[in-house]
Amino acid sequence: MSAGGFSKLPNGTVVVALNLPSPAAHAPAGVRVLVHAQNRARALTRLRNLGLRAVYLRGNTAPPTPDEITAVLHHPDGLIWRTANTLTLELWHPIKALLKDPSRT
Repeated sequence: MSAGGFSKLPNGTVVVALNLPSPAAHAPAGVRVLVHAQNRARALTRLRNLGLRAVYLRGNTAPPTPDEITAVLHHPDGLIWRTANTLTLELWHPIKALLKDPSRT
């Protein structure tokens, strides 16, 4: 199963990080998705509402790093992704860039 985890922030909200298989051909190795929400259940609901139906958070094996938390807190949507390959210095992308249909362009 995909690795993931969460961090509870001082204001009571959480940042959830999940490593998922890519729903598109953007990243064959998968993607790392970060979600900022009121609680873990709402974070997963946000992803499910976007069409990522089979997302679950089991355990806390790969919680978000401090840099990841900063990135998602500074994004207006509070929902970002990048490829799961940590060897690259890729910037974070808004979730819309992952889920858009390339056949419509």
